[in-house]
Amino acid sequence: MEVPRRTISARVGRQFVRFCVVGASGYVVNLAVYASLLEAGLGYLAAATVSFLIAASSNYVWNRVWTFEAKHERVATQSLRALGVSALSLGANTLCLLVLVESGADHIEAQAVAILLVTPFSFVANKLWAFGHDGRRAAVAAPAVDS
Repeated sequence: MEVPRRTISARVGRQFVRFCVVGASGYVVNLAVYASLLEAGLGYLAAATVSFLIAASSNYVWNRVWTFEAKHERVATQSLRALGVSALSLGANTLCLLVLVESGADHIEAQAVAILLVTPFSFVANKLWAFGHDGRRAAVAAPAVDS
């Protein structure tokens, strides 16, 4: 039985909204930790790395349990894929941050913009790769049957 496109679109839309809610909480965590680390005297790139990893850890848990409801996949396997996505996202975030700061942007504002710029890539990579394996296996295991 084929799933109607509207059902798929609604599910992806719901996941994107949830991803954005989780991301918003991670955004607040990231910026709060980043600002605190800057205030403590840590360099902006090191502060960005630490704050990103703390926010990414929180986001992983919420995305696994709530956004993608991907609780059937082994945690070790799934978390390694999510870590890979986070590493690529961190690289892209750092590159954006460097460019923005070097062009004269304030460190906090630059970090805020860098996070927003990396979000679309992060959603797609998490949906299709980090959290997408469980759903793909289920689709393969139960092929559509024509009536």
